[in-house]
Amino acid sequence: MYFAWSDRFDVVWISDPDSRHSRNLVANRSAAVTIFDSHQTWGRPDRGIQLFGTAGRVTGRAIEDAERVYAARFPSYDPAEAQAYPIYQFRPRELKLFYERLLGGGTLVTAKVTAEGLTWARTEVFA
Repeated sequence: MYFAWSDRFDVVWISDPDSRHSRNLVANRSAAVTIFDSHQTWGRPDRGIQLFGTAGRVTGRAIEDAERVYAARFPSYDPAEAQAYPIYQFRPRELKLFYERLLGGGTLVTAKVTAEGLTWARTEVFA
């Protein structure tokens, strides 16, 4: 899926409201997102980010902000042409980062997402 992100780690995307994930968000706004480079090779150092929070269809005045974030990544995006599909936003409350080349294998750094930015919560090392 094409997505964009803000400096506050919000993730925005456009989707068909009849898609399974869109229908699921109507029933339960709790969501998790994993972002990683799909070209990574099993057994070599990996890196990625896991985000945990809430998601849903953007409404009201927040639509313009979400569209601005999306258009910053995709300059050819035209909200007038995309009106058939609503814009959605994922707002994280916590994230986990893994970057094995720098942190070592099995190391997850967890941070809380606050209005001021990221606040370290804990580091876990799995053997």
